[in-house]
Amino acid sequence: MDIAILGAGAWGTALAVNLAGREAGQHRVSLWARDAAQADAMRAAGVNQRYLPTAPLPPTLRIAAGSGAGGDAGSAALREAVDGADLVVLATPMAALRSLLQDLHDCAAPVVWLCKGFEPALASGADDRAPAVGLMAHEVQAQVAPALRSGVLSGPSFAQEVAQAKPAALVAASADAQVRSTLVEAFHGPQLRVYGSDDIVGVEVGGAVKNVLAIATGLCDGLELGMNARAALITRGLAEMTRLGVALGARAETFTGLSGLGDLVLTATGDLSRNRRVGLALAQGMSLAQAVQSLGHVAEGVFCARTVAQRATSLGVEMPICQAVDALLDGRLDPRQAVAALMARDARDEQE
Repeated sequence: MDIAILGAGAWGTALAVNLAGREAGQHRVSLWARDAAQADAMRAAGVNQRYLPTAPLPPTLRIAAGSGAGGDAGSAALREAVDGADLVVLATPMAALRSLLQDLHDCAAPVVWLCKGFEPALASGADDRAPAVGLMAHEVQAQVAPALRSGVLSGPSFAQEVAQAKPAALVAASADAQVRSTLVEAFHGPQLRVYGSDDIVGVEVGGAVKNVLAIATGLCDGLELGMNARAALITRGLAEMTRLGVALGARAETFTGLSGLGDLVLTATGDLSRNRRVGLALAQGMSLAQAVQSLGHVAEGVFCARTVAQRATSLGVEMPICQAVDALLDGRLDPRQAVAALMARDARDEQE
């Protein structure tokens, strides 16, 4: 299978290394970097020094590059990168998804994304079709490239471990059974199990909300509130995630699976989690700007916390943990005030 991966960050590079390193001839894999200088550096060093320095690039992996220009020239370079591909994988942050989908609106191959988050609400006049709240990835696709055969690959996975071919399990979600089958064929292997799902709403909500909850859990651990508090936070966070997902049309059982509970546990407790590290840094007294700068990578929870809170409010869904994280990131609460606000909530039945 010819697979084009667009985006040479940590996750895109990890999947490219994993796929290109499999049995000879199984896949022909290309990894596309928007920055031509980054692509040249990767070819020269045999490694993505900036994003995944511990993972050597297999010799069979083709490194492609953008034109370095925007507009028509950039779009033409992108279309050239996917020409002839059997599967196109978008491995960019959520903020870049809309423009990529616009460029690929008539792509013949299935197009799937790896980003986990909600798009911020667009500024007035930016797009007359955009609603007042931020969109999930499949909602962006339905708006700007409705004819695409599309889906999402999600689940508990740190890039570094996937590149090292350590065991992992993911979910391939799409309303299109053929797209799910293509994803399973492409990614399922000896060290990577892939399960299909038609609940793309549930899979995307889980992938987005767990990042916000991981910031909260990092804050909890950074303040040394204890393992009891961490367990309560993860469990109640899962309840919030499920409430929002069901309100948006997901199935409740999706959130007890890999893209819900599985991804939440990994991101909230794993030392490789960027979102968790943001919470830890804030607990240590760093400003949000300092915390983000210390990562050197995107932490999607920082960018989608506000949108998660907005979607919940618009639907009348209670999400006190996510709303506290939003207030913390916005500077309306400090770390200890955020904890105090959660602990001061009225008692209620667990299922409410």
